[in-house]
Amino acid sequence: MMTRIPRPPTEAILAALPELAPYARDAVVLHPERGEPGAGSSSIGGPLLWPSDEAWPECSLPDVDSPDGAPATAMVPVAQIYRRDVPGPWWPADMDLLQILWCPNEHWDPPAQQADISPVLEMRWRRAADVTSPLTTPPSPSRYDEDGYLPQACTVTAEHVTDFPFRDELPPELQPRLAELVRQTSDDGDAITRLAGWKLGGWPTWHLTYPRVFGCGECGTDLTLLFTVASDAATGVVVGRSGDLRVFTCPVDHRHAFQADLH
Repeated sequence: MMTRIPRPPTEAILAALPELAPYARDAVVLHPERGEPGAGSSSIGGPLLWPSDEAWPECSLPDVDSPDGAPATAMVPVAQIYRRDVPGPWWPADMDLLQILWCPNEHWDPPAQQADISPVLEMRWRRAADVTSPLTTPPSPSRYDEDGYLPQACTVTAEHVTDFPFRDELPPELQPRLAELVRQTSDDGDAITRLAGWKLGGWPTWHLTYPRVFGCGECGTDLTLLFTVASDAATGVVVGRSGDLRVFTCPVDHRHAFQADLH
């Protein structure tokens, strides 16, 4: 779990390295705090505004404890974000609610769009006004691997930030200059391109692996980072080696398949 390092203001970063400006992306860091959010609130691990006539997602894929994939188990809420709380360029024009769930079991060989050795994700975009008869008692999982896959209910405070790419995604002539700026900013880590915590939008960090480009399987467009699930104490979530689980989506059409990545 990454320790938060004080970050210079965006203006100071761009004053020191103005060539970063074309690479800036909007992002929102979601600060969780244990609480009792309702289905009408943005939350991590809280109740979802779910239609009573829509089947709750289940996972029947093989996992560590159920190699045959049976019986199917209910997924659990990971995050619910309302557009009014977290506006930004990642919203499809006619949607105002994002919901992410996962199977609370570790999957070593999931389908291609999922991340290995992690929970299997489901995602829904909605119009909140369309949910006129919400589900009041969602099913609970019949099995789960670890408490780290059962997010604790948290309210969230949104911090709007400007995010910058990891140095290896920049042109070669900018990489050493960014590395020097990071070094000057802090001796304890990268506060410029590695924003800690749960995040909507922005750039992924590649401090553990080489950068990857995920292409949309339906139109070929490069996918962009939509959501980052962070390992942290407030939510009780632990993915990978106290790392992040990221969700990449197609910027052309939100209905195209997403890609998950564990880092």
